Amino acid sequence: VFPVLHGLHGEDGTVQGIFELAKFPYVGCGVLASSVSMDKLHTKVIVDRLDIDQAQYVDVRRNELKNMDLVVTEVENTLDYPVFIKPSQAGSSKGVSKAENREELIAGLKEAAKHDFKILVEETIVGREIECGVLGNAEPKASGVGEILKASEATFYDFDAKYNNAESKTVIGPDLPEGVEQEVRDAAVAIFKAVDGRGLARVD
Repeated sequence: VFPVLHGLHGEDGTVQGIFELAKFPYVGCGVLASSVSMDKLHTKVIVDRLDIDQAQYVDVRRNELKNMDLVVTEVENTLDYPVFIKPSQAGSSKGVSKAENREELIAGLKEAAKHDFKILVEETIVGREIECGVLGNAEPKASGVGEILKASEATFYDFDAKYNNAESKTVIGPDLPEGVEQEVRDAAVAIFKAVDGRGLARVD
């Protein structure tokens, strides 16, 4: 089976579990790697242990939003605006928003809570988004890298910019400072191994 499915119930380990039970051979990562990698918060916990730099974050649960003032205070004491609010287990930037202030943060938390009971609030990093593929099993290898370029008018790489705007693109082999491409590839392989990846993955 080639499970070319996207998002919840496609790449989160659910259908992979069905294949395991049915004893169907399939392409790509197994149940554990699929479920962990679909869950942004759990991926961040794993990456924390690898000594790989990543965006600072605050973990929020839907039931905590009953005390919105406490949640907002924790976020504001930990991170500076602007911040990104993301459902932990949604794909394609569904439910993701950018907050420049407290009012937008509250609205973003409520929107993310419609998609998942776990919510991730992350600091904004101004930089470039680089990705690469990882292929293999016991000894995986990383591909060359690509750079994601969102359409100029998009606030961030949201659903519309990803799927509905032809100006968004990925540039293969971007010009990077010396050593950065290898650093990205090494980090991608380390994360792939840490989540028990096999077959193939895309690491951003």
